[in-house]
Amino acid sequence: MTSTANVIDIFLMPGDHFVGDEHYRIRTLLGSCVSITLWHRHRKIGAMSHFLLSSREPRNETTSELNGRYAEESMWLMLQKLEEMDIDPRECEGKIFGGGNMFPGRARAAPPNVGQVNGEAARALLHEHHVPIVSESLFGIGRRNIFFNISNGDVWAHQNKDILKPGTS
Repeated sequence: MTSTANVIDIFLMPGDHFVGDEHYRIRTLLGSCVSITLWHRHRKIGAMSHFLLSSREPRNETTSELNGRYAEESMWLMLQKLEEMDIDPRECEGKIFGGGNMFPGRARAAPPNVGQVNGEAARALLHEHHVPIVSESLFGIGRRNIFFNISNGDVWAHQNKDILKPGTS
């Protein structure tokens, strides 16, 4: 068991990901963005992403470098690091968080909203890579604070449903 004095806190910004061992605790703040966590129970290795969009539109960027802002690319970045540590993702537990509707009062011409699309993309990616989904906290209204303790695999999500209305600050 890792004592809290030895824990290193990592904060993920949008587009970030992190892979580490039991000495780390990862946190982030999500709105319509989504985080996927992967945890290997026996090795106490964990990974967490914070992606903004489900996919990249090819016309927007010409680089072939993987970008953590997009669901599939974020997943590949985590999987590459896990592979370097000799971790099979199928032996990990997957959890998904976020995808909140940040503007519930606004009528949208083409549902579903960005958060919904992001959450569904995360589910599909975990299924595609044969990672069992053991927990999720998706959708709804507002933002979530996420805390991932790699030493025991616990992920805490606190959803704040207080959102800004257009024209307020």
